[in-house]
Amino acid sequence: MPETPEQKARREIDAKLIASGWLVQDRDDLDLTAGRGIAVREFPMKTGFGFADYLLYVDRKGLGAIEAKADGTLTGVEAQSAKYAAGLPDNLPAYRRPLPFLFESNGAVTFFTNGLDPKPRSRKVFSFPRPEAFVEWLSQLYPLRARLTHLPELDETGLWKVQAQAITNLESSLAKADLRALIQMATGSGKTYTAVSAAYRLLKFGGAKRILFLVDRGNLGKQTEDEFANYTPPDDTRKFPTLYTVQRLKSNSINPAAKVVITTIQRLYSMLKGEAEFDSENEEGSGFDSAKPWKGNPPDVVYNAGIPPEFFDFVIVDECHRSIYELWAQVLLYFDSFLVGLTATPAGRTVGFFNQNLVMQYGHDEAVTDGVNVDFDVYRIRTRITENGATILDDPTGVYVDKRHKLTRAERLQKLNQDLTYTANQLDRDVVAESQIRTVIRQFRDKVLPDAFPGRTEVPKTLIFAKDDSHADDIVRMVRDEFAEKNEFCEKITYRTGFTRVVKKVKNDDGTETDVTEWVKTSSLSPDEILSNFRNSYFPRVAVTVDMISTGTDVKPIECVFFLRNVKSAGFFEQMKGRGVRIISPDKLKAVTPSAKAKERFIIVDAVGVSEQDKTDSHTLNRKPSATLPELLEYVAQGGTDPEALTTLAGRLARLQREFTPEQLTELRELTGGKSFPNLAGDLMRACDPDAQITAAKQIFSTDRPSDGELKQATEQLAQLAVTPFLNASFRRRVLEIRAQNEQTIDRHSIDDVLYAGFDASAVDKAQTKVKDFRAWIAAHKDELTALQVLYSGTRPLKLSLKDLRQLRDALTTPPLAASPTQLWRAFQAVESDKVKGSGGTQLADLVTLVRHALMPDGTLLPYAEEVRARYNAWLAEHDATKSFTTEQREWLDRMAEHIANSLVMQPDDFEDGWFGQHGSLGRAHAIFGDKLHSLLAELNGRLAA
Repeated sequence: MPETPEQKARREIDAKLIASGWLVQDRDDLDLTAGRGIAVREFPMKTGFGFADYLLYVDRKGLGAIEAKADGTLTGVEAQSAKYAAGLPDNLPAYRRPLPFLFESNGAVTFFTNGLDPKPRSRKVFSFPRPEAFVEWLSQLYPLRARLTHLPELDETGLWKVQAQAITNLESSLAKADLRALIQMATGSGKTYTAVSAAYRLLKFGGAKRILFLVDRGNLGKQTEDEFANYTPPDDTRKFPTLYTVQRLKSNSINPAAKVVITTIQRLYSMLKGEAEFDSENEEGSGFDSAKPWKGNPPDVVYNAGIPPEFFDFVIVDECHRSIYELWAQVLLYFDSFLVGLTATPAGRTVGFFNQNLVMQYGHDEAVTDGVNVDFDVYRIRTRITENGATILDDPTGVYVDKRHKLTRAERLQKLNQDLTYTANQLDRDVVAESQIRTVIRQFRDKVLPDAFPGRTEVPKTLIFAKDDSHADDIVRMVRDEFAEKNEFCEKITYRTGFTRVVKKVKNDDGTETDVTEWVKTSSLSPDEILSNFRNSYFPRVAVTVDMISTGTDVKPIECVFFLRNVKSAGFFEQMKGRGVRIISPDKLKAVTPSAKAKERFIIVDAVGVSEQDKTDSHTLNRKPSATLPELLEYVAQGGTDPEALTTLAGRLARLQREFTPEQLTELRELTGGKSFPNLAGDLMRACDPDAQITAAKQIFSTDRPSDGELKQATEQLAQLAVTPFLNASFRRRVLEIRAQNEQTIDRHSIDDVLYAGFDASAVDKAQTKVKDFRAWIAAHKDELTALQVLYSGTRPLKLSLKDLRQLRDALTTPPLAASPTQLWRAFQAVESDKVKGSGGTQLADLVTLVRHALMPDGTLLPYAEEVRARYNAWLAEHDATKSFTTEQREWLDRMAEHIANSLVMQPDDFEDGWFGQHGSLGRAHAIFGDKLHSLLAELNGRLAA
């Protein structure tokens, strides 16, 4: 006879108990000497309390019970298991009464209530804890959840305000025993440092047994390890690893002494499956943008006695917006731990996964206000071909177009038989309009750079996002051409570059260092190493990338993020923008961009309208955007049916449907037994659709309620049906041959036109708000600061010192206004371009003209130095300088005027410094001007510092 649901539940519960180190015995066969942990079936309780489905003994004492149920809900069953807690006969030994550890289980799902907790609350667990875990919990003076309610007040030394708030909010959530908490902090605001600080407190004051720090790629694990290694707690002079062992896994073995374990989610998955080894190359890519082929859908996570669910008290999940999807979610849910998610860009699903418990929400705007991020402005470039495509007109005399082989890039001429019209969506895939790319790059060179970075002598570090490798190659070539620069100026930086130029410092015998250039195979480098030159060296100035979008590797000197590809995912767009938000010290910025003063913002150059389109939180069908088509086809041919692979392959087929000719599609349909690409893609998608899987199970097994096993069989059948056409080697080979031989049309006939180039409306709106806030701030503080008092009074000559202006500058750059003189100057330039002349805000003295213009907006805003020079030239004309002063006197007067332009006043003591000190100081000035020196000084100060 088939087993009943009750029998099935008992069998699965028995299996879980045995896997977790328990001996399961019938009451009649009870032998408490057989092992440490004994689970006794159908144990009689006190009169009126019935029979416990399982009574749990450890070291011959009772400590818990299990209520077993058939398939179905377990809600409300807690009352039955709670009855058993008080039902143990009085004459039997127990660790505590009532019994503290209670479970409800149907074999598939198990809930656990720990009676030692301050407020016992049932929670879902993967399996039953091991016997020794119960003994450990019973030996503690206070359980973990009780300890979390009594953490000492946070010492905020060394923490930013946002970091302190995040830790405080997290600890409040943990005190309420919330199992999941999400921390959203803007890129650059110190999420990892916050997590390390929290981990220290949980270990020291919370008594945490062990903390897992999960990342989704290897270079993030290294960065996290470095953060722990460099952390010094506020209450101890020793570094974190001296106090607590920190282990970053490089093999599938955990050090028993480790208090913090850092690993990729990929390696941990391998360990849970019981694999002895794991290839570290598989840790370089993530589930978000990995360039590595994955190894298929691993089997469901099963119990691992070496890493039981209670092994970690806390699991911190970095970049959790990527780690909660599909095959990684089950890794997180394996552990009976508090889950703490870290992200800068949470999608709706991320917030939902963490039970909407967003304990910290700190976005880009707040980070900019606090000086943690730099702000950005959008510079929009619109061209006719970018927006509308173009038409190459045929002509009776014959019109030829270039055709370029996608694989070899070889070109040939082909005569048009009719007009060739292409749309904006075909650009850079089917048709390459060289004029369109060249026009956009010229606008970047001639408009964006002078407008956004006036006075720069080199191109700011710029990251360009391309559509694919072929598009990236075209961009690199044209950037080099348009800037008339050598190869090093602009480089393509992707996983598939082939070789990467690496500059290393080598020590010479005399102790000096020399830069040595090596060319290293890209596949042997980590993303951090690939980007090293771009981050640390003068060259390249421009990097073009396709697949290194969210590497998690900082390139702080980036000041331009240039979009030549579109993106519809909000999270993806934020990751791409995030490459530019990092702050950097002026000295470090000047090391790679010498003419830069400071990084106060970055520019998004939008040449495709990416900043204007609505974004979604949905995942692209192309789940593995960097997995190549040959990799996908090879994986499926080997029997792989990973849902991510199948949905990605479906997306690729949809693209190929548009790229292939009708004749080619017909040829391929014959190789698949009559199935078209849309048919194949539909089968692949149905194989991954839960509703379709349930429907198939109902039909196959003729039941309205298919079991888990039947559902699994039906899912496998759907997947096998979907991939069967791809098992035909001839079909796979022909798909790749056709794709490789297909060509792009190179349009060298159409000349593009610029429709608009300038800062977008949002940048102007921000500038208007900044100007308005500046004027309101001046009015509110006019009686508090000496500089404002003097400028408000309008007295001339100006009686101000640099000390007064520094005080004003420091007040301006402090929240809530948090605006530097350069930012204020740019704001006026954006709002009142007709009244602003020259590039100002870089000198402290420019604050004088900024405040005056804010008070009297009808005038022209000029850099203060230019105003002084104009007044000086007028003064020279009045004194007939060519006749009144000698050549030497004129040189000294010019220097004095320039000093006033920068420092507001020329004092006798100033002759002792700088150029004056090198040319004879005050004594030489007296010798040159004689008795007229003091009157000249007074006159110059009065006229020029007006």
